[in-house]
Amino acid sequence: ADKRVGAIICRDRYQVYRKVADGGMGRVYQALELPDRRSVALKILHADVATDPVAVERFKREFECSASLPHDHIVEVLAFDRTEDESYALVMEYLEGEELRMLLKREKVLAPERVIRMVAQVALGLDAAHARKVVHRDLKPDNVFLCGTHDGDVVKILDFGSVRDNSEGAKKLTVMGTTIGSPYYMAPEQAQGLPSLDHRADVWSMAAIAYECLTGTVPFQGSTGPAILLAILTKEPAPPSEVGKKYGVPKTLDDVMEHALTKNPDIRIATIRELALQIGHAYGLTGTCEDWATLPQDEIGRRIAESLPAALAKYEATRRPV
Repeated sequence: ADKRVGAIICRDRYQVYRKVADGGMGRVYQALELPDRRSVALKILHADVATDPVAVERFKREFECSASLPHDHIVEVLAFDRTEDESYALVMEYLEGEELRMLLKREKVLAPERVIRMVAQVALGLDAAHARKVVHRDLKPDNVFLCGTHDGDVVKILDFGSVRDNSEGAKKLTVMGTTIGSPYYMAPEQAQGLPSLDHRADVWSMAAIAYECLTGTVPFQGSTGPAILLAILTKEPAPPSEVGKKYGVPKTLDDVMEHALTKNPDIRIATIRELALQIGHAYGLTGTCEDWATLPQDEIGRRIAESLPAALAKYEATRRPV
């Protein structure tokens, strides 16, 4: 039913193999880039979206932003092209693996060593973006892609189409007071559409993702989008050690999540790297994001098993009345 499948498009450059996924903005295909004989992913806007100037401009900005942020943990964007059927295509490296969302649907919770390795890699990728004053603004499990290897997942951050570029002179595409992002993972200042939004919104979103991965539950719930946002703005998350008690979530993580999910960005964990470090330390690990991003997952698990009991004992000692 899809006429693009099997066709050669963009002036005989890409032969489309198959449809991979559908989204609100467009459809993703696997294709062969004929000149270089390499497999690529094509994200092509839906016909109705391709006639919206703001949507097209945002699509172009996704290309420009991603292309300016080369990093091992950000999906590589190769080109932006016009299609013969009056749409637009974003050309990216083709990834083998799955989105974190699919993994969570299947597994519900992840081992802490897997989460720590993942968060460390996301921190390294986003730290590069934040250094350029670029805020992803739509971090969610759907945009964290996991490529499996013998040592563990290699993370690729997807979809910079909702970025907020806070660098000097950057063009703004969002009308004041509007919100962009996914409700469960949207920082309070983002939910309110505040113009002061910066990289700390990504810190909040990554904390919400980690909370869900470790406990099996998002920190703020609701039956509708507005209900979720109201909970984010007015309620406090339950301590992860209580929500994830049956999964062995330690009490040492409670203070970290309270600090990371605080509503005031001025007192929130300040950087994405610091968030990754504090989550690792909560499980008794020593080292840096670079260490945990490359350490085999099984080795991280072994170190947690060795170090967490002492970390918990130290935590309990600080909580005892004098």
